[in-house]
Amino acid sequence: MTSTTLFYIIIAIIIINFIVDKILDTLNAKHYNDAIPPELQDVYDEEEYKKSQAYKVTNYKFGVWSSTFSIVVTLAFLMFGGFEYVDTLARSYSDNSIIIALIFFGIIMLGSDIISTPFAYYKTFVIEEQFGFNKTTKKTFILDKIKGLLMMVVLGGGIIAAIIWFYEETQHLFWLYAWAIVTVFTVFMNMFYAKLIVPMFNKQTPLEEGSLRDKISDYAQTVGFNLDKIFIIDGSKRSTKANAYFSGFGSEKRVTLYDTLVNDLNEEEIVAVLAHEVGHYKKKHIIFNLIASVLLTGLTLYILSIFISNPLLSHALGVSIPSFHVGLIAFGMLYSPISEVTGFIMNHFSRKFEYQADDYAKTTYKAEPLITSLKKLSKNSLSNLTPHPAYVWVHYSHPTLLERVKNLKK
Repeated sequence: MTSTTLFYIIIAIIIINFIVDKILDTLNAKHYNDAIPPELQDVYDEEEYKKSQAYKVTNYKFGVWSSTFSIVVTLAFLMFGGFEYVDTLARSYSDNSIIIALIFFGIIMLGSDIISTPFAYYKTFVIEEQFGFNKTTKKTFILDKIKGLLMMVVLGGGIIAAIIWFYEETQHLFWLYAWAIVTVFTVFMNMFYAKLIVPMFNKQTPLEEGSLRDKISDYAQTVGFNLDKIFIIDGSKRSTKANAYFSGFGSEKRVTLYDTLVNDLNEEEIVAVLAHEVGHYKKKHIIFNLIASVLLTGLTLYILSIFISNPLLSHALGVSIPSFHVGLIAFGMLYSPISEVTGFIMNHFSRKFEYQADDYAKTTYKAEPLITSLKKLSKNSLSNLTPHPAYVWVHYSHPTLLERVKNLKK
């Protein structure tokens, strides 16, 4: 196989992925005007349903324009030697391979962020604002960008530097060391993300004493679950949309409730949502996802170790001097179809786990408050009640609202 053939394979993968995504988006858009299922008639009134349809159409059109722009820029960058230019620029600053790689990725990531920022700005301050979701100030938006870039430099740069160092020291065995680094990082982030990273972006406060905390504690005792770390996060500083999540293990396990969720739901509904989250923990879904993520990372790194030394990868992107960092970019593009397949599989398990967590909440608490909470949350986020099945299969990590309500009513 020649580098030219590999180049056209990469181009084909990018274009096919784009076409498949647009077909799925179009199929989904054709269902926007479907009649609301009888089980969900109480989610929207007529005016709210029209608003939800307008929100979906607006996001669909925005997605078409933004993704089209993205693929045009990507293809142009490939066809006009963008990677060769950036690599040459990075090499003009240093002869050290690690520093070259860090400058290379830094330029690529910064350029990508600069290009994507206007779209993120429009999405936040025009679309989300138009439909009443946005609570983000321009100051918060800018600070989030700066913090995100700093985290990417420190954490991402550190991991990349370590992986390249191990590659140069151990060659084909580097994947084992890289796997160990990523595994430690993944476990650490799962344990301490809410404690160390979230406070950089949001304020978290322990749930104060009162009837809600008492109801949560009473429920936790009935299922033998030690839950003393319950936090409220100020999600309302960015959006009116609500959420809740479980994080950590052992003594670090905690439940985080968005303040918007606490304001939107009554106490029984909040306990039902927490029962669902406890179900994920009791059913060991968090452990499964962590192990699956680690194993998939190991498989990816092993395959990478087989191909990364081949100069064809760098040459396929038009870069004359073969290197680990350019080969990594090419490998990522070639590996994307496999990533899509593993994504489908993980989404399948995720939807299955949501049913199991719902069943746990129904069995250990009540089904009805969970149903009403799901309906309220769907209404408040103007969710699509009638998505196309193919779109659900590819993109949804959760079953549709209709499927979950039907399951809870069994």
